[in-house]
Amino acid sequence: MAVRASILLLFLLSLGCRGTDPEPGSSPTGEPWFRDVTAASGIDFRHVHGGSGRKYMVETMGAGACFLDYDGDRFWDLYFVNSGRLPGSDLSGRTGDALYRNRGDGTFEDVTRAAGLGSESYGQGCSVGDFDNDGDPDLYVTNYGPNQMFRNNGDGSFTEITAAAGVGDSLWGVSSTWLDYDADGYLDLYVANYVDFSLERNLYCGEHRKGYRAYCSPKNFRGQPDVLYRNNGDGTFEDVTRAAGVWNPGGKGLGVVAADYDDDGDVDLYVANDLTPNFLYRNNGDGTFEDATFSSGTGFGEEGKPQAGMGTDFGDFDGDGHPDLVVTNLSEENNSLYRNLGDGTFEDLSFSAGIGMESVLFVGFGADFLDFDNDGDLDLFIANGHIIDNIEMYSDNLRYAEEDFLWENIGGGSFSRVPVDRVPCFFEPRVGRGTATGDYDNDGDLDIVVTNSNQEARIYQNLAGRGNHWIEILAVGTRSNRDALGAVIWLTAAGVVQRKEVRGASSYASQNDRRVHLGLGPASRVDRLEIRWPSGIREYWESLQADRILEIREGTGTTVPPETNPRAGPRPSVP
Repeated sequence: MAVRASILLLFLLSLGCRGTDPEPGSSPTGEPWFRDVTAASGIDFRHVHGGSGRKYMVETMGAGACFLDYDGDRFWDLYFVNSGRLPGSDLSGRTGDALYRNRGDGTFEDVTRAAGLGSESYGQGCSVGDFDNDGDPDLYVTNYGPNQMFRNNGDGSFTEITAAAGVGDSLWGVSSTWLDYDADGYLDLYVANYVDFSLERNLYCGEHRKGYRAYCSPKNFRGQPDVLYRNNGDGTFEDVTRAAGVWNPGGKGLGVVAADYDDDGDVDLYVANDLTPNFLYRNNGDGTFEDATFSSGTGFGEEGKPQAGMGTDFGDFDGDGHPDLVVTNLSEENNSLYRNLGDGTFEDLSFSAGIGMESVLFVGFGADFLDFDNDGDLDLFIANGHIIDNIEMYSDNLRYAEEDFLWENIGGGSFSRVPVDRVPCFFEPRVGRGTATGDYDNDGDLDIVVTNSNQEARIYQNLAGRGNHWIEILAVGTRSNRDALGAVIWLTAAGVVQRKEVRGASSYASQNDRRVHLGLGPASRVDRLEIRWPSGIREYWESLQADRILEIREGTGTTVPPETNPRAGPRPSVP
């Protein structure tokens, strides 16, 4: 019976995952909802970790990827972070990061060298933000070792300005995100640092038998403080970690996301930590944060213990207007889903919502809320892959390469995992790490990019969203930061209100397409679109045609009368 099941699974995979097939595959119940187009797209990036059997902890963590429109042609390009050489490795040839330009016809070309990129540092993650408000997205790369900043020159090339900008933190950085935490119109930068691991002090972990040496647990190493850089507005940054109240040497940060979870008009921070309590920092609106981890209930798993947080994302999955939270964790734990109750506290719905039990035997990394089928509610994608490459020697039911999860929102606060006949590509076992979502082909639905540790990255084209309507918003700040990061968008269509935010990086060491994507289901028009800009201005637009990508500039809409606190207000005035 097991053999027959395996043959059926391979048959389904052969139909739905042929990356060179220009036509969608088929399955017993119809066309798959995603197809692997990696080969056809021209993306040939392979992550290398430089391992040589010495089990350096850094080599198992993988790396991320970022969507960015570096050349301003409105087709989103892709930047992949690579890791590279370690003592004892015999790697030869190119091992650096890579930038792929989107040609606009479904294919990409490698422009790394022409763009002046291709760092050979031991890379971990990336984030994208227009820190100088010149209209071109700049790039920050986290490394095991000094991080790097690359300024976009506006001519298709980048210049490294790390030293001049003062952002070359030398701790083990993994994830970072841009945000305007003080609402001064300039993007600031938060860097999540991991543990105090040294190549020179590489502990032996695992059994002392041939082949049984394993990567060490983070419990063997001290944590490291994260870093918050304030943008001075002149091309330089100031380390304000302590002054802003977010310095904590006990954290072991892997994922970070910024969002206004309490809807008070300023952006807050959440950090996923590995086997130490996660951090939720509430923005006080005066340049400082308060630690709301314990009062909010988001620092621990359902049993009240710290979990091995990897990736994280905010999203209003239940449609009540409050951003909820997902955190991926280690096997024999579970992925955590926290419902925002709107009063500063969260409720752990991991098991009742349907994502907890099935994740217990998997190690989750990248995580993204997305409306993949354009029906107006948020679904969930999680990339899986264990951190112990010989885990099969230690366990009968755990595997190093794992399948990924696509969870469909079925309403009522619940998710249902999409089965293999609909997404056969996601059932191919890989060592998943970073995930990024974006509409790379500009057809109105969100595609998915996954990086895999010491393996090829994959790009999955969305075929599921074509039956419903949609709209995508590219918000451009004028008084606010130009990327409009931190802007809150309320959309009303056919009596349904959706809340989304313009955000920087999230997931695990990765960043999505900056455009705000909203599925509309059967609604062919948007009745009202309201934006609360980071500057505090609130504007609205009415009667917008669906199935379009709209660039909306701050100051071009109808102004909502100011409130007592012009930067506050939980919901729009819906007609």
